[in-house]
Amino acid sequence: MILFIIGLLSGLISGMGIGGGTVLIPALTLFVGMSQHNAQSINLIYFIPTAIAALVIHIRNKRIRKELLWFLIGGGVIGAVIGSFVAISLDAVFLRRLFGVFLFYMGIKEIRKNKRKIKVNRE
Repeated sequence: MILFIIGLLSGLISGMGIGGGTVLIPALTLFVGMSQHNAQSINLIYFIPTAIAALVIHIRNKRIRKELLWFLIGGGVIGAVIGSFVAISLDAVFLRRLFGVFLFYMGIKEIRKNKRKIKVNRE
């Protein structure tokens, strides 16, 4: 049941375009006891069907700028290959800490961005 709940929560976040890995990877390592490398590998496989489902909905709502796709896909594929080699070569503990720092940074960035929006809306 815990895996279903983890999948549901990360799927909801994936559908919003935030990235389900922000929930999936920590949940798999903390609640299921999976290694960081395995959790990241599961996240990559998990990403394919959830991305397709979200993509269909976003295409129906005309939220995709098709002229940008090939540049983004090309850069993404190259980055994914490089990132995979880097991740495999890193120690699991260091990789977990690096991911934690990344999540912390992104959280702080989002909080600051939302504070600015609230301030602008009040004025």
